[in-house]
Amino acid sequence: MDRITPVVGKNIHPVSPGTAAPPQPAPLLDQPDALGPFDYVQTKVVPLNAEHLERQRIVAHNKNSNMNWAFDLLRTQVLQAMEENGWRTLAITSPTPEAGKTVLAVNLAMSIAHHTDKTALLVDFDLRRPRVGKALGLPMDKALNEFISGKAGLEDVLVNPSLPRFVVLPTREPIPLSTETLSSAKVNKLIGDLRDRYESRICIFDLPPLLSSDDALTVLPKFDCVLLVVANGSNSKKDIEDCLRHLGQSNLVGAVLNKAEVEPRTYY
Repeated sequence: MDRITPVVGKNIHPVSPGTAAPPQPAPLLDQPDALGPFDYVQTKVVPLNAEHLERQRIVAHNKNSNMNWAFDLLRTQVLQAMEENGWRTLAITSPTPEAGKTVLAVNLAMSIAHHTDKTALLVDFDLRRPRVGKALGLPMDKALNEFISGKAGLEDVLVNPSLPRFVVLPTREPIPLSTETLSSAKVNKLIGDLRDRYESRICIFDLPPLLSSDDALTVLPKFDCVLLVVANGSNSKKDIEDCLRHLGQSNLVGAVLNKAEVEPRTYY
C-alpha cells in the first residue's frame, strides 16, 4: 500500500466558519453512552468485505493491524488541534487527483471510530468524482444524490459500515452543477445538521482537489478546519504553494505527505 507520513503543522489565520443552528429532528440512532454500544435504529447497517478493503488500501478497519500506526498518529494530532479549538468539521483535500485523499479520509475516520470516545461521520463531497462508497464497497441504492434531489431523507442515505461509532454519507455518481450544489442553502444546512446532531461527532468531508475546479474553494469556508494531502513525487512545489495561497483564510491543521517511502518502524 501507499506509505503515509503524517506531518501536522500549526494553525494559520484562524477563522470562525458559520454553522447552522442546531436542528431538532428525531435522532437517527440511539446513543445511550458515549463509550457504550450503539443501537442503530434507522441507519442502514452494511457488512464490509475484508478482501475488498485490502484491495482498496483500507487498513484501519482492523484495529489490530500493524499497518495502522500512521493513521493512529495522524488521528491523535488532528484531534488534539480540533479539541483545542472546539472544531468538529474537518475537510480533506489535495492539490490534484490521485493524491490518495479518499483512502486517507476513510482510514482516518475508521481510526477515530476505533480508538476514541468520538463518533466519526464521513461524507463524500467530491461530487465530480465520488469514491468513498466504492472504496468501502457499499451498496448505494440511496445516497447523497437522492438527498440533494429531494427523493430521500437524511435518515435514508446514511450507512453504518458494521463498525461502531462510524457512519458514512456516500455519493453514488457525479452530481451535475457540482459547484452550484456545494454552494447551495441545502448543502449549508446539511453541514450544520450533521455537525450539531451530536457533540461527540467528528465530521470528515472528502472534498475535490483544490486545483482541479472551484468546487472545494466554494465550500471550504463552511468547515472548521482542513487537512491537505500531498502526493510525494506527483505534486510540485508550485502545487503546494498555490494550495497554501487558496487556504490562506482557512484553519489548516496540517499536511500529510502521502506515497512516501519511510524506514520500517520498531516499537521504539
